[in-house]
Amino acid sequence: MANLAHGSLPASVSVATPAADRWQFGIIALIAFLTLVDLFAAQAILPSLQREFGVSRATMGLAVNASTFGMAAAGLAVGIFGRNLDRRNGIWISLALLAGPTVLLSTTRDIAIFTGLRVAQGLCMATAFTLTMAYLAEHFPAERSTGALAAYVTGNVASNLFGRILSAAVADLGGLSINFQTFALLNLAGAALVWTTLKRTERMRPDQDRRARNGGWRPVFGNRRLQSVFAIGFLVLFVFIGTYTYVNFRLVELGLSPMQLGLVYFVFLPSLLTTPLGGYISRRLGAGAGIVLTLFCAALGLIALLSSDLAVVLAGLAMVAVGTFLAQALATSQVGRFAETEKATASGAYLASYYTGGLFGSLVIGQIYDHFGWSSSVLTLVAMMVLAMLFAVPLRAMRSSYRNGQETALSNRNGEPHP
Repeated sequence: MANLAHGSLPASVSVATPAADRWQFGIIALIAFLTLVDLFAAQAILPSLQREFGVSRATMGLAVNASTFGMAAAGLAVGIFGRNLDRRNGIWISLALLAGPTVLLSTTRDIAIFTGLRVAQGLCMATAFTLTMAYLAEHFPAERSTGALAAYVTGNVASNLFGRILSAAVADLGGLSINFQTFALLNLAGAALVWTTLKRTERMRPDQDRRARNGGWRPVFGNRRLQSVFAIGFLVLFVFIGTYTYVNFRLVELGLSPMQLGLVYFVFLPSLLTTPLGGYISRRLGAGAGIVLTLFCAALGLIALLSSDLAVVLAGLAMVAVGTFLAQALATSQVGRFAETEKATASGAYLASYYTGGLFGSLVIGQIYDHFGWSSSVLTLVAMMVLAMLFAVPLRAMRSSYRNGQETALSNRNGEPHP
């Protein structure tokens, strides 16, 4: 068990107490926060960056969100080749390396270099992210792994909120260079936290079928249920990044200052309370119905962004956050369920699809905003939400079919007849 006096997280856990859970899950949430705090923080200062670099909104938005390209590439690579990596060393080294491109962002005023550094940040963040998820899944028992993963997701939500607020506040008070230097210090703090709290592990636990070194892609990309989940993940981050990247320009049009832009991201606070409800929603409604419901909530929030009333816009942003975070939690939970054998590959493919959607969301919505305006951008985002709901509808039938198949197999084992 963990040495709680020293704040360690165990390589394996067999006994737990409520106090130990709170302590360990708190550490997990903090690691998640420090891992992804750079990912969306720059969105809060996008108007300031655009003025500094003298480029279009679409160009700056694409540069800021280029980190998602690195996230997609690294997530896929680690899912395929990372089974023998030591988790603890891989995580803390990735976070330590992350400080490099982060601090270099404070020195460049070349948009191409800025974009490349954001890609490098994404590579480091995704490596740490993927290895941490593997650590939690492999080294917590089943009865506690759900709580550990929920804590990690909650830390991710907090990074979306407080990372943006911190970025806006520091940039407003100290300038863009001080902002990136501050986040480099947070990267090093994350590396130190992992070094001191995670136990060293030997290697990734192999899949039950001990996957062959080749031929692992066909069971993943030939699985219709996984195809639907990948599409949902792609569209969810497409909408999330497309919304929260360019809504800053809309808020500036409504009269907000850079510091006030940071405070706007308190709209993520409800998501800190609702995201842990993903498991309950899945049990009560099923993942397919739950995803449709949560995406419908997000779509209503998007429609509210068409308003010129600041209060209505803020309420809409809160609804978009609640809906997309919950849909993401529900979709993620289905990857392991639908991947019958190639779970590691499926997880990497989902992460790649998810972050690729974010990159396309930044690119497409930026171009639409520049050429056709905010209303056209919002209507495009609503269309993407509707498309994601259409991909989610069949999951209910697929889930029922899967359950019936399991029940039939159980009946056969028990020697009972079945229709």
